[in-house]
Amino acid sequence: VPSPIPCSLTQPVTPELLVSPSSQDGDLGSECPEDRGNWTGRLDFLLSCIGYCVGLGNVWRFPYRAYTNGGGAFLVPYFIMLAICGIPIFFMELSLGQFSSLGPLAVWKISPLFKGVGMGTILIVSLVAIYYNMIIAYVLFYLFASLTSDLPWQHCGNWWNTDLCLDHHVIKVGNTTFPVNITNTVSPSEEYWSRYVLHIQGSSGIGDPGRIRWNLCLCLLLSWTIVYLCILKGVKSSGKVVYFTATFPYLILVMLLIRGVTLEGAWKGIRFYLTPQFDHLLSSKVWIEAALQIFYSLGVGFGGLLTFASYNTFHQNIYRDTFIVTLGNAITSILAGFAIFSVLGYMSQELGVPVNQVAKAG
Repeated sequence: VPSPIPCSLTQPVTPELLVSPSSQDGDLGSECPEDRGNWTGRLDFLLSCIGYCVGLGNVWRFPYRAYTNGGGAFLVPYFIMLAICGIPIFFMELSLGQFSSLGPLAVWKISPLFKGVGMGTILIVSLVAIYYNMIIAYVLFYLFASLTSDLPWQHCGNWWNTDLCLDHHVIKVGNTTFPVNITNTVSPSEEYWSRYVLHIQGSSGIGDPGRIRWNLCLCLLLSWTIVYLCILKGVKSSGKVVYFTATFPYLILVMLLIRGVTLEGAWKGIRFYLTPQFDHLLSSKVWIEAALQIFYSLGVGFGGLLTFASYNTFHQNIYRDTFIVTLGNAITSILAGFAIFSVLGYMSQELGVPVNQVAKAG
């Protein structure tokens, strides 16, 4: 029986830097690079990185961090951390993946002492995928709920609303003459989220999650099904899906921005967003938040970038791609800030409270 053709006859010899005694043990370090395949198009890798980095970290987490850490002044530590931490680590992770053509587990034959790092990244990214898919399930839930002429979170009077529910828009349009105390009221959209979608009134705490929300379960099943279909054929299918998933969010973001800036009171939010409060820069918390935002938004250290780069050809220009993705990610965050803060300005005017008291964590 003829023996299998060794990897060295079909692929360039593995760089000596990656050769270790553990390579002969038949473990995860012995996979052949040619079995992994390559991206099928020139833009597959670039769009995959953009789709991987651009997400909730840009659309909500960045505006909220700017919201609580000095407004426009937050951009100073943000770009400093991007330059000294984000870009170098991003480039290093892409370089390691492209140079080795190995995944986050096998790549650590470069230094077997750190093989636990690869296992840790797999564990962490698994947990992240689980809770991110739950967020996607919420998105699908709202997508289906919005396919009606009368949005269910638009008005009070539904079975899930309480006596605290107050439609501020109706009061404003009605031009009521009697004084209305709106300090302790809740908007119908907030009660729809907390009492209908999450059904928090059916739970007494974290030890009592309440009954199963079957509509959310079906949305979660659909989100996992979509993920499965996207990665069904590895990079051959996921590389094509990103042509939509990495570009369509920008279209939606521009639409939200146009809609946001045309709302009444939007300028109040944008002014708060752009007005720098430089006294915040004296706090170490702001600099820590900026660093956390860079790491969170770029997704470095999760193993995803390393995996994407491992499907590149050996001479892919990742130096160029690094600057395209990291700077594009930062610009997207700033653009999302305008969209979010324009809506916060509108909410501030509708609720009659300052902009810095509109949103809350949790």
